[in-house]
Amino acid sequence: MANSARNLPGVEKETETVYPEVNPMDNLTVAYEKNKKMISTVTTVILVVVVGYFGYMKMYKEPNETKANAAMYWPQLYFQVDSLNQALNGDGKNIGFSKIAQKYSGTPAGNLAHYYAGICYLKMGDNAKAITSFQAFDGGSTMLGRQAAGMLGLAYLESGNNEKAIESFKKATSEKEDGLITPMYLYHMGMAYQATNKANEAKEAFKRIRDEYPRSPQARDMDKELARLGEVN
Repeated sequence: MANSARNLPGVEKETETVYPEVNPMDNLTVAYEKNKKMISTVTTVILVVVVGYFGYMKMYKEPNETKANAAMYWPQLYFQVDSLNQALNGDGKNIGFSKIAQKYSGTPAGNLAHYYAGICYLKMGDNAKAITSFQAFDGGSTMLGRQAAGMLGLAYLESGNNEKAIESFKKATSEKEDGLITPMYLYHMGMAYQATNKANEAKEAFKRIRDEYPRSPQARDMDKELARLGEVN
């Protein structure tokens, strides 16, 4: 019977290698010691960011918003009684919308001040500043945002920029369910289309008022406007 190699003379028996048992905690300790400087730096940075954020919110942002809200009180009162200059520029003791928009930029009140300032400028005939103010206001897709887009369109219309006015009126009339703002600015959009010799587009705007918003104040005159454009029922 053949002998296996391990039974042959001169051939040593294979010995099993025994590895020392590894403790996971030892590896973790080694890794930490190796990277502790980096870990410490990252932890410090995170801590600084978190503390800085809450410090900013509590020590600056919230008090600043409180001050901005308080500053809006007198300008809004002046605005309600049509004292536009005082509402916009202040009364010597209390600042107005223009200053609030600058001083409290980044706060909700500062943003709203742009909207009020735009209306004041528009009523005072300063269309260029009205446009700048309305463009600075961020109303998103809210009702106030659409109203601001409509007022911006009026400022463009007063400036003779009919194309820009139409763009703004389209934004103002984007919400079909709004029976107040949409027909109001559809009418102005129709007038702007007429000013640019786009009679068909003007007809479409007026038809929308007549058919979709028959109870709106603007609907009463739509048959007359359409008749002037050659559209007769």
